[in-house]
Amino acid sequence: MSAAAQHLRTRNSRLVRALAAAGTGVAVLALPLVGAADAVAAPAAATTAATTPAGYPNNLDGWIRESLAIMAEKKIPGTYNGIYRNVIRESSGNPSAINLWDSNAAKGIPSKGLLQVIDPTFNAYHVAGTSFDIYDPVANITAACNYAAARYGSIDNVFGAY
Repeated sequence: MSAAAQHLRTRNSRLVRALAAAGTGVAVLALPLVGAADAVAAPAAATTAATTPAGYPNNLDGWIRESLAIMAEKKIPGTYNGIYRNVIRESSGNPSAINLWDSNAAKGIPSKGLLQVIDPTFNAYHVAGTSFDIYDPVANITAACNYAAARYGSIDNVFGAY
């Protein structure tokens, strides 16, 4: 083995031993040690989960929790499980879902969003403080729960198309 190769092997062995002894907590610091001086940290958005403007995760769980917080303020009954069950049945969790084949669609007012609300119902049961966009997940959930509360007592009492 050449002297240069032996020197490199010894240096690499020391680095590996140091990392093994220190654990994974030093792995971030090891990047510059192995020649990545030009490495750039990932943008903050790529390292953290996206959130709604209210700070909830920008996913079905976060939309339901944000809606429940608004519903609690407005005294609209409903539970996480009741909302989740209906969302999965109505749209499979797709906030862009639109029904173009049922009787509402035939009348020109298709059901839209997570809880498949038609425009007149969304407008009548819109909850102040939420978006006026029927496809906005939080606005859609909250308006649908407001409608379900008026008609059925709670979204928890809805077990089919409503």
